[in-house]
Amino acid sequence: MKLCITGGGTGGHLMIASALLEAAVSKGYEVIFIGSIQGQDRKYFEHKSKFSHVYFLPTTGVVNQKGFGKLKALYKIFRAFLTARMLLKMHTINVIYSVGGFSAAPASFAGLSKRIPLFIHEQNAVEGRLNSLLKPYAKRFISAYDDNSSIKGYPVKESFSKSARVRTTLKTIMFAGGSHGARAINDLALSVAKELQKRGVKIIHQAGESDYERVYKAYEALGVEVTLYGFTHDMPEIIPHADLCVSRAGASTLWELTTNACPCFFIPYPYAAGDHQYYNAKFIVDHNLGWCHRENDDLKDNFLAILDENLEEKSKSLLHYASNDVASQMIDDVVGFLDD
Repeated sequence: MKLCITGGGTGGHLMIASALLEAAVSKGYEVIFIGSIQGQDRKYFEHKSKFSHVYFLPTTGVVNQKGFGKLKALYKIFRAFLTARMLLKMHTINVIYSVGGFSAAPASFAGLSKRIPLFIHEQNAVEGRLNSLLKPYAKRFISAYDDNSSIKGYPVKESFSKSARVRTTLKTIMFAGGSHGARAINDLALSVAKELQKRGVKIIHQAGESDYERVYKAYEALGVEVTLYGFTHDMPEIIPHADLCVSRAGASTLWELTTNACPCFFIPYPYAAGDHQYYNAKFIVDHNLGWCHRENDDLKDNFLAILDENLEEKSKSLLHYASNDVASQMIDDVVGFLDD
């Protein structure tokens, strides 16, 4: 089987692509990637990836454009569509897996035009516009939030399940605002740092590169010891050390924590498209697997109120709920479809 993985733009989409790549290559399949020169696609896959070939096409998002900008973005996608058709033919691709995001448009439409089977993974509780448009033409539409999905769970790297453990007591807490950090999470961490110190709780904090200096100086002024990062790629190694996390509710981070059985207090990014981070977190809360609170004045009080809750109960529930080997299941599903 020769597989094309397409999509990206943000880290969430690209983490799914990475998990699928890992699963496909482990089974001996050749995989290429078609993404965009925009977003984070190059940062993830231009160097040191297991893709046999990677291509970054000159595309931009359409949804947030207006007037002539929208027409220009559509024209770029059309040009990239023609290039993607050529690439799919050159590599004799059997199937396309879209992980969503504007980067997925050229190869997805190119594949449909060549009658190549299209599979889609939706990462969020609120469907992306491109995924909604392509859904009727897909052979499979996989979503961790959809009861009708043929595969349950969310594809994350195998290391998160291998290092999963039940948390029993709060010894270490991690504050993580994503690749760019989150001022609301940084401010919350600083406001509760002395209380956590009194409780003997160690702090791990990813503050974001732009806010690192401010946060570093604030911890120094408080006299609180902390393991502080601007940004790090070492989350698979760091998360297992945490007994509780405070985080945004991007889908990949949410499911990495779930798979690792690490309870989390989610603070959704308030400006996410379709408010999808809130609905991602709401899914977890509705299943009694964690906590969620909007950014507002009583954020600190709501956070402190959960510190004495039963971590072990939440952690065991997460461990029971998480699905392992989802990426492997998704690749096996593709192979099974092609063999029928």
